[in-house]
Amino acid sequence: MEPLLTAIVLWLSANFNLPAAFNYPRVEFVPSIEMATLRYKGLLTARTREAVALAEQPMHAEQMRQVVAVYNDQNKTIYLPNGWKGRTPAELSMLVHEMVHHLQNEAGLKYECPQAREKLAYEAQGRWLELFGLNLENEFEIDPLALILTTQCLIWPP
Repeated sequence: MEPLLTAIVLWLSANFNLPAAFNYPRVEFVPSIEMATLRYKGLLTARTREAVALAEQPMHAEQMRQVVAVYNDQNKTIYLPNGWKGRTPAELSMLVHEMVHHLQNEAGLKYECPQAREKLAYEAQGRWLELFGLNLENEFEIDPLALILTTQCLIWPP
């Protein structure tokens, strides 16, 4: 995995003005439901977690399938789905996306909200796919509107 991560770091650094950091994250393979839990819990503040825990509903299958990989800033771990082999450009693009988050974390970059840091990650993932004649919409059902909604800070009522 280390040579692959090195290649991705160099590509991201050369193409997206991210500092090249060779302190690699851990990579773990987990069931999709665990990734969904990690992803959505990671977006919540401690106060919000309490409120959500009281009213938590099970996620629908459609919502869970949208979470294909997760990066955890605290333990510097990329979570990929069980069965991930990195044999296709789409699978590799998942790792590219999460490595953007790792490099953002390593550089101490700050964003207005968690969604704002997704913009660069999706841009890099999309450009990676384009190298192979692919795109986010066909590979992951992420259309331009979905990109806008997932990369903008939404203001919630107090």
